[in-house]
Order: sequence, then structure tokens, then C-alpha cells
Amino acid sequence: IVDGKALELGDRSYLLSPQDLAGLDVLPALIQAGVSCLKIEGRLKAPEYVANVTRVYRQAIDRVLGKNATTDPSDQYNLEMAFSRGLYTGWFKGIDNQALVHARFGKKRGVYLGEVSQIHGDKIRLKLEAPLKLGDGVVFDCGHPDAPEEGGRIYAIDPAGKDVWITFGRDRLNFRRIHIGDKLWKTSDPELDRHLRQTYEGDTPKFQQPISMEIHGSEGTVLTAIARDPQGHIVQVESEIPLSAAHTQPLTTEKLEAQLGRLGNTPFKLSTLTNALEGDVMIPVSALNRLRREIVMQMEERRSRPQHWILNANATAQDLLPKQSVPSFSKPELIVLVRKLEQIQVVLNTGVNTLYCEFEDPRTYREAVEIFRQHQTTSDQTIWVAPPRITKPGEQWILEQVRRCNADGYLVRNYDHLNFFVGDRCIGDFSLNVANALTAEYFQNLGLERLTASYDLNIQQLSGLLQSCPPNWLEITIHQHMPMFHMEHCVFCAFLSEGKDFRDCGRPCETHEVKLKDRVGSEHILQADAGCRNTVFNGSAQTGAESLPHLLNAGARHFRIEFLQESPDQVEQTLRQYQQLLQGNITGTQLWRQLKLQNQLGVTRGTLAKA
Repeated sequence: IVDGKALELGDRSYLLSPQDLAGLDVLPALIQAGVSCLKIEGRLKAPEYVANVTRVYRQAIDRVLGKNATTDPSDQYNLEMAFSRGLYTGWFKGIDNQALVHARFGKKRGVYLGEVSQIHGDKIRLKLEAPLKLGDGVVFDCGHPDAPEEGGRIYAIDPAGKDVWITFGRDRLNFRRIHIGDKLWKTSDPELDRHLRQTYEGDTPKFQQPISMEIHGSEGTVLTAIARDPQGHIVQVESEIPLSAAHTQPLTTEKLEAQLGRLGNTPFKLSTLTNALEGDVMIPVSALNRLRREIVMQMEERRSRPQHWILNANATAQDLLPKQSVPSFSKPELIVLVRKLEQIQVVLNTGVNTLYCEFEDPRTYREAVEIFRQHQTTSDQTIWVAPPRITKPGEQWILEQVRRCNADGYLVRNYDHLNFFVGDRCIGDFSLNVANALTAEYFQNLGLERLTASYDLNIQQLSGLLQSCPPNWLEITIHQHMPMFHMEHCVFCAFLSEGKDFRDCGRPCETHEVKLKDRVGSEHILQADAGCRNTVFNGSAQTGAESLPHLLNAGARHFRIEFLQESPDQVEQTLRQYQQLLQGNITGTQLWRQLKLQNQLGVTRGTLAKA
């Protein structure tokens, strides 16, 4: 919704659904840059997915390390068959807002096969753009992924020049729902799935952990075998009978390796063996076999144990918590965050002492401070400004721009802010994720005057936090439009321009107000910051007003109210209601009903049960 009017986007409906990240193309550059750890994510995926994707990247890494950086032609196919909403290198090769989100579907498609060119009876004609076999599963994409789609398994494939005719089982498809121009995707490859299952099914281990062994002993003593794995697990096993003198066939290193290295159906393989036996000695083969089996059994048991921790038996959890001070029963304070210049004066007129500003353009902070100084009525009133939530290398100029406004203090969001604004008055924002007393004490020791409690906490957890550290350390946001998405992808650039990034997009974020409508018709507010990162705010403001008495009883005294695009009249009405609430003249229930707010405090309704 652009400036109040719906923008026609055709079949692009999934505006926040990016293509799947696939970093195969940049593996050589990453490894050359010194990256030594690579992470693969696959939430709630099947075993075949794990086997497929892990194998593709493992083999690709091995090729790079072997100085062969060429890509296996089957890699792309395997990744697309594992799970694909489109594969893209993300921002590894630079920001391109036109490429990250195609917005046409938000679910698995697989491998693109081609476009339907003809329908004749129960046959469908197309020019194949990828391999297709009998038994493969396909789906027809008519441009409406939210509606039921036709699909099935291939029954027959008949060549027709450069095209093919494909046939499905009798009565498997509703041909009235298939059209010329529909796209065809391969979603299932049974042959590939069978091959993948063979890599992890069965009793025989598919991967063996290397272990090293040391063999010690002398004539008349038992043979001692010490085994180690790369993770530092150690087992020591001794023979039941002593070693005896060997007159013809002593235990050589080769014989020990041959006997103790027979680890075929175990999770281990022998990497190295050190023979420290003294003199020519021997022991029956049956004794060596028993040693080998005992090593395997003990090593498996040792590896299954959780990591050992050294505990201080005299310490308690209470010893870790900050030392409690006498609870403060000072007058509760409303702290207000505004995001528009015209909201500043009305906030000061209501008697609020602490004002935060969070503007898309940090250059506006200088004007905001000037307006504040003009309408400041007491020396107790202070203005604090917020840098963008994310700071990347090369963006220090934004922080310098923020500091030049000469505000009274800064709302810091990350470690770069903590380092840059050292020596200045600072308050920690919610993105520092203060969810327990240990975190609160850590940031408090860095010199922050107050900390915003994490939005992940429900009312019981907030109470626990207030009880486990001095409540005057904390402020709690009780009214806001919840920030639901914070992303590098710029929706303004992607759908209101043809540019790739800020250099050629024309900066539509500076001239248009944009909202995103979800599937139930709610409109959510989109804003960009100085680094072109986008935040989607919930279109409905939410309140924790009903929890206020409980929070006051727990010692909380600093409560934040955040505004977004509210008019000055709406700002004044809202603040007057909260002031009435703090004075006990109205209840939290009356407030949220009068202001038509969502009655919840924090991220989701599910975590916000009342105490």
C-alpha cells in the first residue's frame, strides 16, 4: 500500500519471502578469505534433505581444498530437489534487491522443467529444460501458489522433436485446472531419494571416527592399550593374561595394527598405532580380540556421556546474581519514543521528561534537538537519539552524524554503539536482549544508565528479572507497534524502483509511505533506516497496561511508550490515558479498550499470560 493506494504487483504476493541461500558459487572465495567453519541450516527438514545438502557442500569443500574449484553439474540439481524456493547467493556477491525476493511463491518448487505449450487429451507438451524420468513427481504452477495445484507422477514420456509429451496415470489430474503457459516443476525424484537413504540407513556405520592407540607392556606384565579420539576421549584397557616371551613370532607393529585395526562394523577406524612393547613378547590372538572389543565398547560409552563440568560445590545461583539494593519507591516515569518531528512538541506539552527519537534519517536529529530545546520547560527534560539498529564496517559515518546533533544521550543498540559512544550518556535498547540478571549486570558495568528489558519476556519472566536485579536498572516498553521484521532487504527498492541498491534506486523510501497488507487484511508499516535496512512494524499498537500494577509492585518505575506514525492529537490522547493509568484514575482494561489497542506485552500473545 503506497501512499494509501494499493500498488499493482501482478503475481508477486510474497514480498518478504526470499529465495533460499545457496553459497556454492562463493565457497572458493570464502575459503580463500580464511573462513574455517561453515553452517548449514534446515529447520524441520527430512533426513533426505540433510543427507543431500550436507553431501553437496562436503564434496564442494573437498574439491576446493584439492585446488579444483569447478562446480559439479549435479550440485545445483541436488540442492533444488532437496528444497528450493529458488536458489541465490544472498548478499555474498553484493546487494541486489531485485534478485533476492522474486515474490511469486513462498514454498518449495524444486527443479524447473519448462512451460506447458499444448494440451491434447491426457497428454501435455513442453520443451524440457531439466532431466525428467518415469516416476518423477511434478506440480503445475498457474501463478496462484496459495490455491490448490495439480500434480502427480510421470507415467510416460514421448519425444516430439525438441519437445516431449508427458502422460500421467488415468484420472490423476483435473485437466480443467491446467493451462497453456503454466510452469512445470519437478518436486520429487524417487531415484535420488533411494540413493540418499542408502547413505544413512542400515546397521553398518557410514562414517568412522579415527582413533589412535598406544600399546605398552613387557614380559610378565599385562598388555596395556590406550586409545584416544580427536575430541580427547581416552580409554585404557588391559589384557587378562600377562605377556610372555616370544621365540618365533613376536608382536610387531604390523601384527598389532592388523589385529587391533579390525574395526569394520564399528564407529571407529585405526588412524595410528604406537608400539611401546619392551622386548620380543607375545599374547594369544583371542586376547587381542577381547582388547579390541573392550576398546570399542568403552569408547562408545565415553563418547555418549555429556561434557564434564567442574562445579564449585559451595556456590549457589544466588552468588552469581547482582547484589540487591533497597527497592526504590520513587514516582513512576513515562518515557516516550517518537519517530516524527511533529510529535516532539506535544510530548513535551504533556509534561514528559525523557524523550527518545528514532528517525530514518540521522540528519534530522539536529532539527529534533533544536525543536526540543525551544520547547524545553525544565532542566529535567532530556532528549536521547537512536542510531540505526545495525552497524556494519564502513558505516561509522552514520554514528558520527548522530553524535553531531548534540543530544543529551544515546539509545544504544549494539556493541559498535557501546564502543563509539563510550563516555557519553547511554541507555541500552531492547536489541541488547537483556533477559536475565547476569546480562543486566554485564551491561550495567559498561556504564549504561538503564537497560530496556527484552521483548521476549512474559510477565512472569519480567517479574523474575525485576526481583533478581535492582529494578531501577530497567525500563519496560508497555506501548508500541512491535517491530516484526528487521532486514537488509529493501522492499522500497525492490518494488518501487528498478535499482539494485541505494546507488540507483532513487530513494523511494524518502518520498513514499508504504504499508504491507497480510493475508488477513491487516496493514503493517514499513520504514527504512540510514543503512537502507527495513523494519516492518505491526500495524496495530499493543499495550501491557493491564500488567502495570504487577510491574509497579515488583519495583519497576521506568515505562516506555513508543509512537510510529500517530498524529499529534493521537499522541496527546494516548499519553493522557497512560498518565491517568499511573495515577490510578483508570484501569489497564479501560485504557486498551478506549484506545482500541491489542492487549499484550511482548512478542506474541502466547507468551503474555497475565500473572
